[in-house]
Amino acid sequence: MNSITDFYHSVTDVEHIVSSFGLIGIALVLFAETGLLIGFFLPGDSLLFVAGLFTGGDNPVFPLWQLLAVAVVFAVIGDQTGYQIGRWAGPPILRSRAARLIGEERIGKAQDFFATRGPHAVILARFVPVIRTIVPVLAGISGMERRRFIPYNIIGGVAWACIIPVAGYFLGGVDFIRAHVDLIIILLIALSVIPLALEWWRGRRQGREDAASAGGATTGVNGTDSATTAPVPPPAS
Repeated sequence: MNSITDFYHSVTDVEHIVSSFGLIGIALVLFAETGLLIGFFLPGDSLLFVAGLFTGGDNPVFPLWQLLAVAVVFAVIGDQTGYQIGRWAGPPILRSRAARLIGEERIGKAQDFFATRGPHAVILARFVPVIRTIVPVLAGISGMERRRFIPYNIIGGVAWACIIPVAGYFLGGVDFIRAHVDLIIILLIALSVIPLALEWWRGRRQGREDAASAGGATTGVNGTDSATTAPVPPPAS
């Protein structure tokens, strides 16, 4: 158990990844998170932001342009891999062990997200943790044409992989932020969880409303069950 815990901390400790593995570590994490279902727990947003922080200041770990190039390439390749997995494996991938770890509720939300937003979900999902891992696979399973998927994949990959590191780069010049990287990481994780928490809350509220509506439909005006107050047909003569 300790070895599993240690592994989890090592692949989610964004400062450790950036300082110890550099661009190679960033590339592998982004590819796994966006291209492989088992990477749904990886910290793509916070990793990109902290990597952007480390490109600024007097002693940058690596140049910003190199970070952007690596992030864009592996984000796009990752989504393309997820799409291909969906095309090859089809629905069985949603019954795999990785899918069970993600959970039916999250997969259901991703399916609704893709169904309601269409191809634009490929772009928008980039900015929603876990959803961005599942949507490319759903695009492949749904039969979305490759020539249609690729442009949306590139647009979303460039936007996500550039906006977050550039924000980190410019904010890295703020002394308070530079001195409180750990606090920034916690805030980023919290912000990443907020959309999922809101969806969960909306789902629970909708479920209560649906249950109340269903209960009202089967209850009479005086609070009695309409099924028990219906007239009984006379016996056949």
